[in-house]
Amino acid sequence: MKNTWRFTDREMNYVREVLDSGFGSGTSGSMNNRFEQALAAKVGAKYAVTFNSGTSTLHAALNAVGVGYGDEVITTPLTVISNLDVILAQNAVPVFADIDPDTFNIDPADVARRITPRTKAIMPVSLYGLSCDLDPLMELGRKHGIAVINDAAQAFGTLYKGRPIAEIADITSYSLENSKHITTGDGGIVVTNNQAYAESMRKFGSLGYAALKATDGRIRSNKDIFQNPNYKRHDAFGYNYRMPEVAAAVGLAQTERMDFFLKLRADIAAMFLDAAKAADYLVPQKVPAGFNNSYWTVAFRYEREDVSWQDFRFKYIDFGGDGIYAAWALLHHETLVSSGAWKKRCPPLYDGIDFPPFPNAEAVQPKIMQFVNNYGSTDEAAAQVDALRKTIKHFS
Repeated sequence: MKNTWRFTDREMNYVREVLDSGFGSGTSGSMNNRFEQALAAKVGAKYAVTFNSGTSTLHAALNAVGVGYGDEVITTPLTVISNLDVILAQNAVPVFADIDPDTFNIDPADVARRITPRTKAIMPVSLYGLSCDLDPLMELGRKHGIAVINDAAQAFGTLYKGRPIAEIADITSYSLENSKHITTGDGGIVVTNNQAYAESMRKFGSLGYAALKATDGRIRSNKDIFQNPNYKRHDAFGYNYRMPEVAAAVGLAQTERMDFFLKLRADIAAMFLDAAKAADYLVPQKVPAGFNNSYWTVAFRYEREDVSWQDFRFKYIDFGGDGIYAAWALLHHETLVSSGAWKKRCPPLYDGIDFPPFPNAEAVQPKIMQFVNNYGSTDEAAAQVDALRKTIKHFS
């Protein structure tokens, strides 16, 4: 099997177990339950629910905390389009708050300024593996009766002031897309310590089946009940966002090896950070005291004017680097938003809404450089780190 650092016989054995059982779906099989229990225990949460993406997890989370028509959801403009999409899907109003220019994460002080009587949820992002500043966000949530949904798509294994982030926010959402610390190819998993939220999210992701519980995604565990013409199957609204059993099998194996993946990324990140010390214009994403960074990528703010961002990247590639990734365009700069096309989702609600500038986000976004650290070993990563050293020396 290729890619043996990423996938081993453990994944194959669990997949074979699913296939040998008759390829059970998420409605009747147990692999999703096993994956959920293992992940919840690993991150420090009571409940976990699997989904087919890290977008559907966020959609279910907004629904669980009651976000609906006309409600406002505060999030960061420096994030993937999914955060905007799920707000629009609930006919809610996106409200952006500026970022901290050093951590790249949402600024709680600006969040506080943007809370109104219509605010229903705060959805920060723990960017690149670094936790958002949860204490002031949770304080705002408690003060105003607002739920906090931490989009931790990139933040498996992340700690906030020594605590696993999943213990803190009302809901924490992870992505299992193929570049993440652990993966099911595509997929997502959401965790919470709130039983009602867990049950709501499970039903939302599985067509609102009445039989679903916070800890169990099977709907056909009792055939005598299910195989009855008088049985009413659905007591809630939902979508088909389930994770297939074969994907959950991979996720279970990956969870059991999570510590290996986290340490490997941290070790590789340390190599990049050490190399970057020779360039004062590569300012690393700040990790505040008491935080850790699980380094989905190694992110810097590029603060050099005489060599362009792209020229630095091209030279890095010339020296054998895989490339340097830019940050997403800010959400309010994406064509979907700047063209006004997003307002067609619900014209009576969105017409007349425009977004102000966000000085920190707009200054930082063009400068962000991300170095991939998803390599199979420190030896494999060494060539990339060497390319960075050579690039820095070239422009010295």
